[in-house]
Amino acid sequence: MVTPTQVRAVVAWARDSYRLSERRACQAVGANRSSVRYRSVRQSRDALRGRLRELAAVRVSWGYKRLHVLLRREGWRVNHKLVYRLYREERLALRRRRPKRRKSAAVREIRPLVSRANERWAMDFVHDVLADGRTIRILAVVDVFSRECVALVAKTSFRAEDVCRILSEAGERRGKLPECITVDNGSEFTSKALDHWAYWNRVRLDFSRPGKPMDNGHVEAFNGSLRRECLSQHWFLDLDDAREILSRWREDYNNVRPHSSLGHLPPVHFRAGGAFTPAPERLENSPA
Repeated sequence: MVTPTQVRAVVAWARDSYRLSERRACQAVGANRSSVRYRSVRQSRDALRGRLRELAAVRVSWGYKRLHVLLRREGWRVNHKLVYRLYREERLALRRRRPKRRKSAAVREIRPLVSRANERWAMDFVHDVLADGRTIRILAVVDVFSRECVALVAKTSFRAEDVCRILSEAGERRGKLPECITVDNGSEFTSKALDHWAYWNRVRLDFSRPGKPMDNGHVEAFNGSLRRECLSQHWFLDLDDAREILSRWREDYNNVRPHSSLGHLPPVHFRAGGAFTPAPERLENSPA
């Protein structure tokens, strides 16, 4: 199928190459003169395109859906279909290679659904490398209900006592400790120190099955976002630099980043039970 734009291009080529009038060129090509003479009256979307490019340059790992949420917050009266079309036209689409998943016949253990914040947390470690080649470990703690990042701490090494201290500090900040924490079978989580801490604080430790990371799927999904949106985009000069960048990213994740599982609300706003207050709406061709 030939588009009107392509038809106009062919007519223009015929006129220039054979020095024909517009009427003769349209007859030769079989085009309608009204289609060739048509000039679009659509409002310019240059401002919207520019703002979309700016957001995509900052949020390099975000797709068009999250960028659409940010545009709506800023007051742009656009739907997701227009944003998707401009996103593709500007060649901002992400190219991700999805790994092949092996099918398993194992039955996954069904855990009860959480209904409030601080009912269940999940935690796990992530590894990364500093500029000088040293390896660091990052302890990530997530609230399963609100998806909020409760703690994100980087150290060169962790002991079980460090994990206990981080959990206690997180509980003080949030006003209470969770009823249950989902963990894997790492040495820091199976230690006597964490077991004693959980007993005295009346916290139940829910261990995932060996070789079944999806038993702790909430923190695994968070680790994927952390890797994609932060660790893969920064080269940490030293441990202090890593802690500063992780702190800023955690603040942005909790208070700004739209979460698809929460109705595109940031975790803090979802936990508070309120909606994100957008800026006054403006037309799609308004300046950003």
